[in-house]
Formats: sequence, C-alpha cells, structure tokens
Amino acid sequence: MRFDFVNNSRIHHLRSINSKNSHINLFACNNINISFVRMTAPDESPNTDGIHIGSSTNIRISRTVIQTGDDCISMVTGSRNIDISDVSCGPGHGISVGSLGRSAGEVVTGINVRNCTFIGTQNGARIKTWAPSLSSEASDIFFGDIYMENVYNPILIDQQYCPNPSCSNLGQDNSKVQISNVTFSNIWGTSSSKVAVTLKCSKLVPCKNVQLDNINLKYHGRGGPATSSCLNVIGDSYGRQSPPSCL
Repeated sequence: MRFDFVNNSRIHHLRSINSKNSHINLFACNNINISFVRMTAPDESPNTDGIHIGSSTNIRISRTVIQTGDDCISMVTGSRNIDISDVSCGPGHGISVGSLGRSAGEVVTGINVRNCTFIGTQNGARIKTWAPSLSSEASDIFFGDIYMENVYNPILIDQQYCPNPSCSNLGQDNSKVQISNVTFSNIWGTSSSKVAVTLKCSKLVPCKNVQLDNINLKYHGRGGPATSSCLNVIGDSYGRQSPPSCL
C-alpha cells in the first residue's frame, strides 16, 4: 500500500500479509496517524519493510505489530517529526533511521521512538549512513523505554554501512552525514551478541551529543558479559550502564 501526497488522514485496523515489498510506504505525506495495524512476512524475505517513510512530516505510528524480513519501520530523507509508540517489532531488522547519504542534503530530524518491544530482531534502535557518502544530517532522535529480547544489535549507530560486495574498505571512514542530538534512554533486556551497544561514527564528522541514559542489556553467551564499542563519538552517559559505557 502506497500513500503519496496524502494529508490529514488515518490508517487503522488493517492486516497486511506477505507483501512483495514494503507493506506501507509513505511519501510526501503530512499529518498521518497509523494505528492497530499488523504486518507479517517471512523473516528471510528481503525488502519487506513494515512502514517506510520518506519526505513526510508529522507521522504518528502506535499500537502496531510488525513481523517482517526487513526494517519494521524505516525513515529516510525528509522524515520530520515522526512519533512511534507501542510498536512490537520482530522478526525484522529493527526501527531504523536511514540509510542516509547517497544524495547530498538528505535530512532526518525530530524522531521519537518510545514504549516499543523488539523480539529476536537483527537490530533494535538503529541509525545507519552510507560510507562513503555525501553531506547530510540526522538530528534530534530519541529512543526510550524500550525492551529488547534476544536482539543482535540492540543499540546501533553505523556510519560504515555499505552492504554491497563492491564496497571498498577504503571508504569506510568517509561518511559525511552529521549525526547529532541522539538519546538512548531506559533500554533494557537481552542481546544475542556480546557487543550490545555499538556507536560507530564517522571520522570526518564525528557524532555529537549522543546520550546513553539507564542502559541495562545482558548477554548470556560465551565470552563473558556484554560490552560496548565507541568510535568517533562525542557524548555522555548517565544512570545505570550495563554494559559499561564507552562514552
């Protein structure tokens, strides 16, 4: 289902099964409220995002279940003032900002994700930018009050995103997307990998003002307790930090 240039509307009480691509795609929309929607697709199905948002403002998503083979919710350039709450995600690739930076001047700002649950997903709260990339911006992003169960990358900023075989390692530090004012708050549960918090930012434009507030993520596999990893990031941590903060 694709909604282009739609304003002041509600999408609710729908079921989408085995979409051949994104289940719901919003482009150039404003003031859309999505609630009580359930989307399902096999966990190995590619590009079956639950809700894909681009060039849209004032979007609210709540009380929704998304079980797909790609991002539960993805927000690309032009996504502004997006409020996501009470969403159950899994399987899938998590709730993602990006990927950003394939074109110049891409902007995502004002993202609020809260009271959500991730079960068995590849990622949880994720921001991803291409490397190398063109100058772009992602700012004012909040992930809070989130439960993770057996999530491989519960908290992830990845500014070396380049999944294509043709990608060169020489470009991995060349993202020009400025990430700033990002908060991960009150996030708890279990990680299926040892590195539960990964903040892998750009050498050219380090992440600015990244906050970790009350993080409690456990790893029960081999090799000891969960760890965190930081690269080119400026920020602070507050409250409980498990794994120990790398900020």
